Amino acid sequence: MTQLTQRYAKILGTGSYLPANKVTNAQITERLAKDGIETSDEWIFSRSGISARHFAAADQLTSDLALEASKKAIEAAGITANDIDLIILATSTPDNLGGFPSTACVLQDKLGITNQCAAFDVQAVCSGFAYSLAVADSFIRSGMHKKVLIVGAETFSRILDFKDRGTCVLFGDGAGAVVVGASDEPGILAAAMHADGSHRDILCVPGRTEHGALEGSAFLKMDGQAVFKLAVKVLEQVAQEVLTAAKLTPADIDWLIPHQANIRIMEGTAKKLGIALDHVVVTVQDHGNTSAASIPLALDTAIRAGQIKRGQHLLMEGVGGGFTWAAAVVKY
Repeated sequence: MTQLTQRYAKILGTGSYLPANKVTNAQITERLAKDGIETSDEWIFSRSGISARHFAAADQLTSDLALEASKKAIEAAGITANDIDLIILATSTPDNLGGFPSTACVLQDKLGITNQCAAFDVQAVCSGFAYSLAVADSFIRSGMHKKVLIVGAETFSRILDFKDRGTCVLFGDGAGAVVVGASDEPGILAAAMHADGSHRDILCVPGRTEHGALEGSAFLKMDGQAVFKLAVKVLEQVAQEVLTAAKLTPADIDWLIPHQANIRIMEGTAKKLGIALDHVVVTVQDHGNTSAASIPLALDTAIRAGQIKRGQHLLMEGVGGGFTWAAAVVKY
C-alpha cells in the first residue's frame, strides 16, 4: 500500500515595500504643532519605540503598495505571477469604499495574472497577515491550492485623526508579501486564530455610510491602555497554543516576529514567553504600526538582512481590532 506524503505549506519568497514619503517624529511634531497639539520625538519614541513612519502619496492606493511587495516576493520565490493560484490580501484600508471589488482582485489585475486564480481580502486588522497564514496553510494542506500569494497592505494614514496625538503618531503605510507553496518539507508547523467581538470598541473606526452620507467618525479610535493589557495577555496565550501544537518550546524559537505595534507590547510578550530580546525582530522604529503589513514587512527585512536563515524556527503573532489575534510557528 502506498503511503501518502505529508503536505506542508512552506515560505518560498518574501517581499516588502514602503512609500517614499518618510515622516520622522520631528516632522509629525511640527505638523501637530500647527494645530496647537503638543508632542515630541522623545514622547513618541519612549511610549512606542517609533522614530518614523511612511505615508503613501496622494495617488498611491493600497493595491499599489501591495503590487510592489508582491513583485519582490514572487521574484524571491523564483516563480512567475501566473504560477499563483490563490491571492489572500489582508487589509483594513481597501482601495474601494465598501471593500469591493476586493483589493486582492485589483492586485491580481495589476500583477497581470490571467489564470483566473481565486482572490479575496481578509479583514482582521493587525492580525490579518497571521490570519491569512493560517488560511493559506489549510488550503495548501488540503490540496486545494499549491502556490498562494499572501499580502498585508495598508494606507492607514488616510484614517488617522491628526488632532488625536495618541493615535496619529503610531501608524504608517506599507506592504509585505510572502509566497507560500506546497512542499513535502515542514513549513508552517502550526497556526491558530481567535476573536472576541465583545472588545470591538477598544480599537475601531466607528463610522458607517448611510445612503451615501457618513454616520459617525471615519477616523481610527483606540483605547491604548485597554489594547495594551489585552494584547500582551492574548499574544502569550496564542503563542503557547501554537508552540504546543508544533511540539516546540520557546527555547526552540530562533526568532519571534511580532506585530510591530508598540515596543512595549513586544517586550512584554517576549518577557512572558521567556524569549530574549535579541531574538525578537524589531522594525517598528522605521515604519510605525503598519497593521496587517507589519509582520511580513519585519519578516522580509530580517531575511534580506541575513538575520533569518533557512531551517530556523519562527514564531509570528499579531493582535488587532475586532478584537482579533493569531499566531503561526514556521520552519523557514
